[in-house]
Amino acid sequence: MSLDVKQTHVVHEWKHGKPLIACCFDPTGRFLFTSSEDYTLQRWSLEDGLKVAWEAHDSWIRDITFLPDGETVITAGCDDRIIFWPVIGEKPEARVEVVAHKGWVRCIDASKDGTLVATGGNDNLVRLWDPNGKLVRELSGHASHVYSVLFHPNGELLLSGDLEGKVHQWEIPTGKLMRTFDAKNLHTYNGGQQVHYGGVRDIALSPDGAILACIGLHKATNPLGAVNEPLIMLFDWEKGEAVRNQPAEGVQGTGWQIEFLPDGSEVCVSGGSGGGHLLFFNPSDEKPVHKLKLKDTARDMSLHPDGLQVATAHWDGHVRISRMEMKAAK
Repeated sequence: MSLDVKQTHVVHEWKHGKPLIACCFDPTGRFLFTSSEDYTLQRWSLEDGLKVAWEAHDSWIRDITFLPDGETVITAGCDDRIIFWPVIGEKPEARVEVVAHKGWVRCIDASKDGTLVATGGNDNLVRLWDPNGKLVRELSGHASHVYSVLFHPNGELLLSGDLEGKVHQWEIPTGKLMRTFDAKNLHTYNGGQQVHYGGVRDIALSPDGAILACIGLHKATNPLGAVNEPLIMLFDWEKGEAVRNQPAEGVQGTGWQIEFLPDGSEVCVSGGSGGGHLLFFNPSDEKPVHKLKLKDTARDMSLHPDGLQVATAHWDGHVRISRMEMKAAK
């Protein structure tokens, strides 16, 4: 698949009303789920934009994932809980509700075979759960909040990234910490404001498994004033070494989410004081090949299973779906 990312354009814009936080397409590509600051979860039909919304957590929902069969959606909240929901239904009711961490549950991912769910939280822990919400294993080794988790496609490894820029690689069957990728460029400590800032906000692996991408922010000269720029760090998976920094100079914001496209290029979303942007990179380049300015500050992104549509959740209460175009055959 050869993509012409410079032709990317918004094809749908749907309004919820209250600021949105997270978004995620379901594995079948029929629905988009979003979460809002009003504590509700929303299911959007891609066919007609029809919305179903319901009260879900007692606080913000920070992250959303699905079991691979597309029948169960799992939400991670700032109320310490993860909740398993049916995807279909006019008024979905929780199947399983689990107190997963002490403090915010910041991130969640499901394994490709659907046998495990990983979560990370403000208690510096990573936990593994079975599809029924039973605790399988606890992984300790982070010294700060865990912001991102990702199952390796081989099903044997798990990656987790934290506030201080550490990405741990775990062996799932044993719980052993195998190695750590150093993404310290994504972490800032401001002595004057006495805050740790940044962190590994998301992790992605290239389609061939050769490159690990981590995203967050740098140049945080005034963290509490939201003065910072997005940054991607690329690592050689085999060697475990950083090979390239990919800044988006002139874009004020945080890199929240990153995905590799089917052709091996990258798309990420930035949002902050500079508004919202979709940024497109080639792994071999330091600078983005395209910047798409969005209408409002973006806070999350999800890539559709077709590899062409990208959803973004926005502070203005809208979810927007942008579409990339295929390059014309020569």
